Formats: sequence, C-alpha cells, structure tokens
Amino acid sequence: MGSGIWSTDVYDAAKSYRRASGKSAFAYSDGGARTVHPSLDPRGVDVRESRDSAEHPESVAIAVLFDVTGSMRHVPRVLQEKLPQLLGLLLRKGYATDPQIMFGAIGDATCDRVPLQVGQFESDNRMDEHLGNMVLEGGGGGQMMESYELAMYFMARHTTIDCYEKRRRRGYLFIIGDEMAYPQVKRREVQAVLGERITENLPLAGIVDEVRRKWNTYFLLPAGSWHAKDPRVLAFWRDLLGQNTIELDDLDAACETIALTVGLGEGTVDLDEALDDLRDIGSDAAATVSKALVRIGANRARRTRSALPARTGTTDRVTRL
Repeated sequence: MGSGIWSTDVYDAAKSYRRASGKSAFAYSDGGARTVHPSLDPRGVDVRESRDSAEHPESVAIAVLFDVTGSMRHVPRVLQEKLPQLLGLLLRKGYATDPQIMFGAIGDATCDRVPLQVGQFESDNRMDEHLGNMVLEGGGGGQMMESYELAMYFMARHTTIDCYEKRRRRGYLFIIGDEMAYPQVKRREVQAVLGERITENLPLAGIVDEVRRKWNTYFLLPAGSWHAKDPRVLAFWRDLLGQNTIELDDLDAACETIALTVGLGEGTVDLDEALDDLRDIGSDAAATVSKALVRIGANRARRTRSALPARTGTTDRVTRL
C-alpha cells in the first residue's frame, strides 16, 4: 500500500460535497454501524505494509492509533478536520520524504463490539476514507484500562515497514488515549479479535519492548478527556515510554504535534524552526505544541532539511488536482 499523492483539492471537494448533501464524514458510524468495516478489520490480517516504490522511494511509516471509548470518541473527528495541516507540514515543509500514514482505533477487547480497527498505510486521500469508515463506539469497560496492549501487539507483529527493513530507521507510532493498558496481551483476545493463536499470555512490558524495536512509540494524553488529569495514567505511560509520553493541552493541536514530532525525529527541523512553520501556515497551535514537545525537541539534533524532488505538473508535494 502507500501509492498515490495526497491532494488538498480532493479533500476540500469531498468536504464541500458532504456539507452540501448533509452527509457526515463518519457516515458509517453515524449511520448506526456496530461491526467493523471490512477495510479496517484486523482479523486474519497477515501484515499491513508500508513499502518503497518508484513513486515513493524513501517511505516513512507513520501510524496514528486512537482510543474511541468514552470521552475519546471525538478524536477521529478532530484528526479528520486537521488532515491538511498534518500532510501540509510533512510534505510542503519537508519533514518526511515519503510519509505513509495508517489510522487505527482502539477499544476494549473485554466488552466492546469493535475493540480494534486498523487501516492501511496510505500516501493519498484514501487515509481520509479509512477515518470515515471507523466505528466510533464510545464504549469501554469503566476500569480506566483499554486494550492498548492488543493494538501494540498488532503493530509489533503484523506490520512490515521498509523504512526499518531496508534502512534501519524506525517508523513513528502515536497512540492517543487517556487510560492505562491491560497488564497482558491475552491469548483469548488475540484469537477472538485477530483470529490468531498464541500459546500464552504476553506481559505488557515485553510487547512494548518488541514494538519499540521498529517503531518510535509515543503516547499522547490530551486535556479534556476523562482521565487526563489522573496522575496514575501519566505515571503508567511515563514508566513505559519515558519522555515519549506527551501531555497535550489541546486536542486540536494533535496533528501539528504529530507532524513536528516526525520532523524532529527525522532531523529535518529543530523545534524553533518548526514552531515558525506553524505560524507560517496560520496555525494557532504553536504554544501548545511548544509545551508538549519541549523535552523531545531539546534532545534532537538538526540535519539539513531535504529538498523535495520535482514532480511533473505539480508545484508541491501536496498536489492540487
């Protein structure tokens, strides 16, 4: 997967059509769907792939998985609205050469109908379609834990990414949530949700180590969610991921935070320059992002920002068709 080029015009046209016709960007879920959409069903999936191609020779895999239980169910709507900012920063500002983005949704495998949804890695407007196919269940078990560990298991064992396989450069995994993970990946849930048999339950710490071998892994904890201010949640993720646990004062700044984190990780921008980029595109998220990324930005070395390759008939990598 990962072919094609993102078009802001295609995104804007789809948004205008939905507005004119009264349709939701999340018509599948808002229409009453209670089962996973076939395009996002993880059951029986061998791997989700981020691959190099003639069109995208230096792919950079980026996965954004978000909790859709309880107060977090509105997260995909925020991301869908801010996709142009995310892609604009990654592409126009040269933060990542050939980004391929996968979206996924996390619920609770102990009680939810749809505990895990996982899209494909895409470089074009199909990523918007994957968001629109998500079930925003809003359930959860009420015990301040969701099945983040099952999502990380999938990312560790059911993804193949050329940036790591060919260049030994890890991809970027962002989990947006406000609760803790369960202490084990349970074999019965792996079989029920993924259709895969494993011989025993797996400890959380082990699967975190496994996923971090090929993924730079971040947990974004946004303000305004039910458990954002609970010190137990922050301590839990800080113990697992250290400074890669990012407190976010405003969920509306999530896309900009993700884009700048990728740019810092790729070494194509430093934090001060990136904040200037936000102002340049008219974003009001600079203060929130600066606070969120101050620890990460202080430890990132700046490399020369790569020039974007020319494309016939286009003026930038965010193509207007």
